[in-house]
Order: sequence, then structure tokens, then C-alpha cells
Amino acid sequence: MLDATTIATLARQLYDARKTRTPLRHFSRAHPQMTIDDGYAIQREWVKLELADGRTIRGRKIGLTSRAMQQASRITEPDYAPLMDDMFFEQGGDIPIQRFIAPRVEVELAFVLGRPLRGPGATLFDVLAATAYVCPALEIIAARIEQFDRETRAPRKVFDTISDFAANAGIVLGGRPVKPDAVDLRWVGAMLFKNGVVEETGLAAGVLNHPATGVAWLANKIAPHDEQLNVGDVVLAGSFTRPTAVDACDGTNVVILITSTTTNIASPRCPELFTVRRTWSATDTCGNQSLCSQTITIVDTTPPNITCADDQIVE
Repeated sequence: MLDATTIATLARQLYDARKTRTPLRHFSRAHPQMTIDDGYAIQREWVKLELADGRTIRGRKIGLTSRAMQQASRITEPDYAPLMDDMFFEQGGDIPIQRFIAPRVEVELAFVLGRPLRGPGATLFDVLAATAYVCPALEIIAARIEQFDRETRAPRKVFDTISDFAANAGIVLGGRPVKPDAVDLRWVGAMLFKNGVVEETGLAAGVLNHPATGVAWLANKIAPHDEQLNVGDVVLAGSFTRPTAVDACDGTNVVILITSTTTNIASPRCPELFTVRRTWSATDTCGNQSLCSQTITIVDTTPPNITCADDQIVE
């Protein structure tokens, strides 16, 4: 475990690096005894510095939610970090690239809470009951700590990432909100475009089998620190695409498809009858020295009136 003085010093380095866009070398290199608890302790000290500046916490992000990423990081659970109020950018606008060191974007679902959620013992069903709505989101990740050491090229460790706000640097919320029980959130699919080219695709089931699972995990994880998720909090449930690097004047668009199926079966052999598809589409423009966020709308397709009887589909 790191001592209190070292934790405060490292938190100050991250605070300064965010303001000056100065990349830092791995904390774990200088402090090989560093632990996950140390990472969260540094994170909490950094939050105190931000709060002293008048910043507020608008929510949390959950990271490392895929099994592949956990195995690569040699951990068995996700990580988390705060979302500060100055990390939020309006959809459809330009985002100044000078805010970031090496920005990349990921596609996620954001849960906006209508009721408090507190652990221990919070479940996926508690999350759905506490959520006012879910909407698509872009997370901008831009770590202050180098992804690879500048000399050895060794990758950073999870302790570094946790202390560094889990690499979070920005968030764009978009789209018409949907109730969490309106669709099966596991089957939300996404296509991430950069400058008109599909860079990544993904399915929300890749986030711990259900994106709400991570939100329940978070509520239980922060409970021992006498913390909870509050009304109005925005919780990024975890990415289901790989990070995509972006540069000045890159346009990043997201199309998210929500598919839900309703079946009226009068025969064991009757197939699925119809699919309701809601599409979050995105368009944007780009100004000089900026990143582009998404403008998101939803187009609903009303399903036909279909019933099924004795292996026949009747409209």
C-alpha cells in the first residue's frame, strides 16, 4: 500500500496533467508495490482537487466490462471512475481537441437514474427499477498516463488506469431516451463510423451479458465507502466496441439499433412474427481543430399486425 503523502502527490500529478495535457509515465513503474486499492485512493484524492475547483460529479463510468479486457488486464471485475460535470459535451457540436492528450472513442449505453441506488445487495432488477431512461452515448477516453511506456513500450497496468479516472475524459449523450424495460437491452447493436467508414461494431450483451449488470456491480462496489448512485446520475455501463482513435476534424457517428421481438404462438413450430426496430442515427459537421460529436435521432418502424395459427402467418 502507498502512504498518504505519495497518494496525494500522484493525485496532484494527474490533476495537473489533465489541465496541461502532459502525459505521465506509469505510476506502477515508479511504485511496483502499487495495488488496486491504491489506484482508487489516488482517484478519490484527485476528485477532491476537482471538487475544490467547483466541479461536481454527474455520474460514474464503468470500464473493463468485457471478459477479453479483464483477462488482458489480469483482473476479474470491472473498474469505475467519476464523471465530472466538465466532461459532458452537447450532441451535434464540436469538441475542442486541445482538451485531450490522445483521444479515442467508444460506444456505450448510459443509464440515467430516476431513483437512488444503493448497495450492498443491488441487483440487475433494482437497476432497471431505479432507471428513468437509457440513451446511447459516446465516451471519449484520453488517458493522462501513457498507454505504453515511452522507453520500454511496456503497457500500463490496471492500477495506473484506475487512478487515471479509468482513462475517461469526455462523454456525449444522444438520442431520444427509452425506458429500460421497453426493449431487451442485451440486443442493442452499434456501428461506429469515423469519417463515413465503419470502424467498429458491437452488441450490448458483451457488457457482462447485460449492461445493467455493471450498474448493479457499481452500486455494490461503492457501498463500503458510504457512497451511492443518486437521482439524475448518469452511469456509463461499459463499452461494447473497441476504442477508435480520433484526431482533429475527424467526424465520429454512431448508429445504434434496438431490436425487440414479439411472438404470438399458437403452434410450437410458429416462427418469430415481427421485429420492432428503432434506429439511433447520427450526423455531424466538423469545425477546425475539433472532434465531432453526434446528432442523434430515432426513427421508429411500426410492426405489422400479425397473428399466428397452425404454422401459418397471417397479416
